[in-house]
Amino acid sequence: LTLELEQVGMEIHYEDNVSEIDSKFLDKDSCLVVYTPAVPKDHAELNYFFDNKFVVKKRSEVLGLVTNETFCFAVAGTHGKTTTSSILAHLLKEAQLPMTAFLGGISEDFNSNFYYQGSEYSVVEADEFDRSFLRLSPNIACITSIARSRLINMLPEFAAKIKVGGKLFVRNGLPIKGVTYGIEDDSDYCINNLEIVNSVYVFDIKTPSITYKGVKFSKPGRHNLLNALVACTMALESNPNPERIFDALKSFKGVQRRFSYRIKNEDFVFIDDYAHHPTEINAVYDAVAEMRPNKKVLAIFQP
Repeated sequence: LTLELEQVGMEIHYEDNVSEIDSKFLDKDSCLVVYTPAVPKDHAELNYFFDNKFVVKKRSEVLGLVTNETFCFAVAGTHGKTTTSSILAHLLKEAQLPMTAFLGGISEDFNSNFYYQGSEYSVVEADEFDRSFLRLSPNIACITSIARSRLINMLPEFAAKIKVGGKLFVRNGLPIKGVTYGIEDDSDYCINNLEIVNSVYVFDIKTPSITYKGVKFSKPGRHNLLNALVACTMALESNPNPERIFDALKSFKGVQRRFSYRIKNEDFVFIDDYAHHPTEINAVYDAVAEMRPNKKVLAIFQP
């Protein structure tokens, strides 16, 4: 990624040394310094900017400033943020909305974690780490899952950040109020009549006002189905053309290292997945078992 950025003109250096900073970035009147929580507190260059009273902001703060000027879609939750936001960005792109996407992984549709098609709308992964998602003021938001107690405590505050007239979509069963979504249950937006045809999900989506029939989605796993469902419901809030949205859903390629097929032959399939939390590992296994029943499965886990 750094090599690609250098090829498009970004200046990058690989040593934490103030002398490596180009002189054009040493004018505090014209330079904004942005950092992420990945930068250690004893980082010499970052401390130079702090000590010399530069304007220094966290990435999450800048993201809040940028997206506040847009119609913002925010995706929150312990699991599923990257896939859901990538699906949503793909749907809005194919619907030709002027949209900017800030993703937490490399979308195989964009070959990037960033996509720019205009600035009227934005899609952002709302990360709870360091309370960063509380910098956002979304118009439409969703909560995909909760597997950490600290997230439960912050969710009411996040919900309160949604702009007046906005909506919060919540996976059915989570302990927070919102418009619910789920699979074959009593959700407001619900997947019914689910089938697997040639390793592709085919299903209906029941909404409070209409049922869409014969929707297709090819990424395996019930967790991915839920991600696709909420991405569709969010997209339909801004683009009332369901045919275009569902056509785009069929063509979604995925996110790198999220159930990525490295080999896909009739007699042998090799899947690469980033799953590192027990819930995620179980979800990957369930997806394999559902899509390829009665096949021998070998799992290799790298701690």
